[in-house]
Amino acid sequence: MGFIASAGAVLRKALFGYWLTSSNQSMTNLVSNTGVVSTDTTGVGTARQYPAAAWYSTDKALFGYWYTGSFVSMTNLVSNTGVVSADTTWVGTARYVLAAAWYGTDKAIFGYWYTGSFVSMTNLVSNTGVVSADTTWVGTARYALAAAWYWTDKALFGYWYNGSFQSITNLVSNTGVVSADTTWVGTARYVLAATSYGTDKAIFGYWFTSSNQSITNLVSNTGVVSADTTWVGTARYALAASSYWTDKALFGYWYTGSNRQSITNLVSNTGVVSADTTWVGTARYALAAASYG
Repeated sequence: MGFIASAGAVLRKALFGYWLTSSNQSMTNLVSNTGVVSTDTTGVGTARQYPAAAWYSTDKALFGYWYTGSFVSMTNLVSNTGVVSADTTWVGTARYVLAAAWYGTDKAIFGYWYTGSFVSMTNLVSNTGVVSADTTWVGTARYALAAAWYWTDKALFGYWYNGSFQSITNLVSNTGVVSADTTWVGTARYVLAATSYGTDKAIFGYWFTSSNQSITNLVSNTGVVSADTTWVGTARYALAASSYWTDKALFGYWYTGSNRQSITNLVSNTGVVSADTTWVGTARYALAAASYG
């Protein structure tokens, strides 16, 4: 439980970064520990779409792997003050529309993606931000999924597309071992977002099936996914989500099939999603978000 105490002392912040408008963008928006989103900040590194992002160490984050017109195998580390580093070429397959999450008290994992075909691999990230070589894991090859941490040191990947929409999850142990596919409850879906909330739980939210959806699924601190719950807010997809403070979260920025949106929804420490709130910054989609600080 030292992680929770440490996180509480720090009062985590969040950031949204890199996205698609009418072109790929290299920008971020910092989120305060009270959920207030800052104006656009032009960042370093390649303009891109569909990266993944995760918290690592106890106070840092990283963005990794994306699409710029071709698949890219790079990362950008984020300091504990929200400063994004220059592009760094890492190991592993160039890819996009993957997912990432924190696990094991100070590490992260990237998993499952698209490279012209569906892929079932992961890359572990050390507590110093070093990304490991590709590792072939169990489970269906897939893309356009989401991931989040739960409990105090575990994670899960959930819901995706592999030629059809899927309602399946894979739990991740505190040593980064990914479990076999498990069929859960809820609508098959893809291009959704997930994040932790409430110090030990997670939430999946908003996605695309044959139409945009405004639905969430809560995840217990044992990794059990609840039935679909219809929440407030615009039906949407291709958004991002992150935790902030010690126990809250937010979903932000998305696409509705006709319009890019510059809107967020805060999530309470009991998993209740607030009404749409219009924030500052460019309307966008196909981005990533993570905690830091």
